Amino acid sequence: QVQLVESGGGLVQAGGSLRLSCAASGRTFSSYDMGWFRQAPGKEREFVGAISRSGGSAYHADSVKGRFTISRDNAKNTMYLQMNSLKPEDTAVYYCAAGSTNKYYFWGQGTQVTVSS
Repeated sequence: QVQLVESGGGLVQAGGSLRLSCAASGRTFSSYDMGWFRQAPGKEREFVGAISRSGGSAYHADSVKGRFTISRDNAKNTMYLQMNSLKPEDTAVYYCAAGSTNKYYFWGQGTQVTVSS
């Protein structure tokens, strides 16, 4: 029902910043809670953060709290993840997802973030 495309990943040195974007199709973007997840090599998918339909509430995992900020612009059908003070352990494929009540049904293809020492 909704298609998601991530962008903005790349290679950055430790301490640097990146801003990821998740562009959604259709006119129903504001109907979904949105989330960011990541998966590092050899590890399970990890929750990064989530944001409510209106953008009024956001939650960040402890591992990224204070460094990452999730936001959304419903007029642009886009969700963002501002990533500051990046660490090598942040290296992963980052995925955006759409859903409701903490259940995610639609996923993007992922974008690679690599943080070098």
